[in-house]
Amino acid sequence: MNEKIGWIGTGVMGKSMCMHILKAGYEIFVYNRTKEKARELIKAGAKWCSSPKEVAKQCDIIFTIVGFPQDVKEVYLGENGILGGIEKGSIIVDMTTSEPTLAQTIYEKARKLAVSSIDAPVSGGDVGAREATLAIMAGGDNETYDKILPFFKLMGKNIAYMGKAGAGQHTKMSNQILIATTMIGVVESLLYAYRAGNDLNEVINVIGKGAAGCWSINNLGPRIVDGNFDPGFYIKHFIKDMGIALQEAKQMNLSLPGLALAYQFYISATAMGLENLGTQGLYKVFVKMNGIEI
Repeated sequence: MNEKIGWIGTGVMGKSMCMHILKAGYEIFVYNRTKEKARELIKAGAKWCSSPKEVAKQCDIIFTIVGFPQDVKEVYLGENGILGGIEKGSIIVDMTTSEPTLAQTIYEKARKLAVSSIDAPVSGGDVGAREATLAIMAGGDNETYDKILPFFKLMGKNIAYMGKAGAGQHTKMSNQILIATTMIGVVESLLYAYRAGNDLNEVINVIGKGAAGCWSINNLGPRIVDGNFDPGFYIKHFIKDMGIALQEAKQMNLSLPGLALAYQFYISATAMGLENLGTQGLYKVFVKMNGIEI
């Protein structure tokens, strides 16, 4: 346990993920654009750094989980980025859901600096991050993955090595495509049950244990019923993910009309000013479309 660990990105998920490593006894150096969001980690013993570059100078292994591909580029390749201050032999692990091609670019640039790179996006939202039950999909060199696996086990339960650089991101795109169309089913199902006069919690309890059962209905369904649209995962970030998947699909000459439909519904959510709600906020779009007052 001699490694010094860097953590960049202490938002809804990143804070909990970093806290698991901190509580395991590792020395942690953190950076976030808004220092206040790292306050809890600092109080718990993490050391604050003023930039990603400073984190890199202090650490052997650096984890990142930020918002958008542009943020990933800035954190790694910017003027005060990680690759500008990193030491040979270090390992970088980006857990942001980002572009597979960007993961490959970072991998190649890191390799020229004798630095190992892993792309390891996650699924499970705020609950998975808090309870250390995330699904983690990793791409990069197998040997590097094996070195990082003990840290992944502190954050998740369903952990898999998917292949070369970018493979983790491609797997996460498959995950997001499935969630996108599933969320349409979740909100339409609950809206139907509401109009029919059923008890929504009872409906969720029954169908969530049958063939229609899925993470979204069992975890986000009750939040919808309670009127809790706080973000476990932001709509604005989900739109980003769907956009990446559609872009990648286009490059593959692949038609994904279900994903395209879900994307448009979530764009409608943004037009309604809902982009900072959780993905379950899609329910509000369908409520408005049907002229229902809830």
